[in-house]
Amino acid sequence: MKASDFDKKFDDNQEDIIDDLDLSTVRRPNQPLKRVNVDFPSWMVKSLDREASRIGVTRQSIIKVWLAERLEAGEANKNMKTDSPEER
Repeated sequence: MKASDFDKKFDDNQEDIIDDLDLSTVRRPNQPLKRVNVDFPSWMVKSLDREASRIGVTRQSIIKVWLAERLEAGEANKNMKTDSPEER
């Protein structure tokens, strides 16, 4: 896809552009990486692989994205609970 086609698709906001992105190489700047090992039941790995394949990313990428979304949602909820009534 040409950059101009991608830009138009994005600017028109009529189609989801996520399928046009390679999320396997996404990195957050200035965020050091720490390797961890996690054991998942085989049914969960199969489900992760199906979903990752469906959207065209790696298993590792989908795990990172979903964990980040969950952590950000939890942080947002925590901030809402700690706000004083005057700030709401």
